[in-house]
Amino acid sequence: MSDSVELYYQDSIEQDSSAQDGVPLVVLHGLFGSADNWRSHVRKWQQQRRVITVDLRNHGRSPHADEMNYRVMAQDVIALLDTLEIERCDLLGHSMGGKVAITVARLAPERLTSLIVADIAPVAYGHDHDSVFAALHRVVEGEPTSRKEADALMAEAVETPAVRMFLATNLVRDGDGVMRLRVGLDEIEAAYENIISEPAGEGAYEGPTLVLRGANSDYVSDKLLPQLKEVLPEAEIKTLDAGHWLHAEAPEAFQQAVNGFLARRLL
Repeated sequence: MSDSVELYYQDSIEQDSSAQDGVPLVVLHGLFGSADNWRSHVRKWQQQRRVITVDLRNHGRSPHADEMNYRVMAQDVIALLDTLEIERCDLLGHSMGGKVAITVARLAPERLTSLIVADIAPVAYGHDHDSVFAALHRVVEGEPTSRKEADALMAEAVETPAVRMFLATNLVRDGDGVMRLRVGLDEIEAAYENIISEPAGEGAYEGPTLVLRGANSDYVSDKLLPQLKEVLPEAEIKTLDAGHWLHAEAPEAFQQAVNGFLARRLL
């Protein structure tokens, strides 16, 4: 087994212990995301349950590591569950985080009470982040001193303001006033073939599963459903009026779908 890294996490029990009984919900972000992206959802979920949001390796405040594939990322999450003494959890993952979640479900199904996968299928995808890598490299090379400057640099490669705004969540100001990336850009780029590949592990996860997909996204197209069902045979498929970042584009519908699924699981 490869060495796991000690992941940064945010645990709602540290802010509010009034509604922390039952099975915790653990949330995994997508590529270039972080635990911070889920704050608005956590504020609602934590009224009913304990919620743990995680920064995966090479993201957010977690350590950078040269090795990056779904098996080691899943091992990181399992190690965190061990550290927090969480025997079982409901596990939610978006995009890359969804593939990590599927890998956890395959490697350690006994650790999950249910699985929620947001807009990703357990298949290999093509290269579609070239412009994002180009935008982030422009930031590294340009050493902007403001978010406005950073946005202008990224705009040379990425036209969509919403995408640039999302990428800007990875910017932090250093001691010299320069906006730096907190993601391990070199490590992510070197491991990109692993990131677009299938989740690790073998066989199917046969526990309760919800797959949420965006109507305006092609990550979970109808033609991929047979392959998805091979890996997640119990999956309930729900389509939201959104694109790939469905939790940000349709937050209320996303909340309702997740809450409804978790509530039905308890019946």
